[in-house]
Amino acid sequence: MYKGPLELGPDRTQSYSPDHPESMAQLSAQSRMKLMALQLLLWHSPLVTGQEAVVPLVSATSLPPPVPLPQSFLLKSLEQVRRIQGRNSVLLEQLCAAYRLCHPQELVLLGHSLGIPQAPLNCCSRQALQLTKCLSQLHSGLFLYQGLLQALAGISSEVGPTLDMLLLDVANFATTIWQQMESLGVVPTVQPTQSTMPTFTSAFQRRAGGVLATAHLQSFLERAHCALDRLA
Repeated sequence: MYKGPLELGPDRTQSYSPDHPESMAQLSAQSRMKLMALQLLLWHSPLVTGQEAVVPLVSATSLPPPVPLPQSFLLKSLEQVRRIQGRNSVLLEQLCAAYRLCHPQELVLLGHSLGIPQAPLNCCSRQALQLTKCLSQLHSGLFLYQGLLQALAGISSEVGPTLDMLLLDVANFATTIWQQMESLGVVPTVQPTQSTMPTFTSAFQRRAGGVLATAHLQSFLERAHCALDRLA
């Protein structure tokens, strides 16, 4: 039976810790500000899929009350989101420091040509929260970003350990979501499939794609955290 994205093999290293203080001090304050600007630009970027960009505003009173979710699931999910956010932030900073790909405007423009997709979370918005569809979008989004991150495998030995651990965390969170959908009896009839992954024709495109993919994932996680907070 399908249990979410494939878990990593035993050959994946787990020697890296996102809490290591040296890892978080790699970038200057200026680089950190550029990364924050990049995330803000990507949040409002037209690269967001059309179905999320045209979400109609729905009155909260017109929506049925959400089915209560177990507190154990919500607490576990919030902890997993925070763990992925921390590790993903480290990876984003490592990529920026290693390849100097930190300029927000240039990366957003490059994202159009590379076709780096973004996962929608419109069913998790405050205006149109739909529990079962929100869980499905969370799972599908994690599946998409796992594919994007896997496309970066071998990008460099410096970021390899962080990338491996991030992939493991994303897979574990996706499995948590899938198991909760099974408990509610709302498992999608059609299993999620990864969309066509972008093709990188040069090392530069691959590195830029890595920065964009991790920035998109960070924005996705911020919205997921907000949705889980509303459900808690």
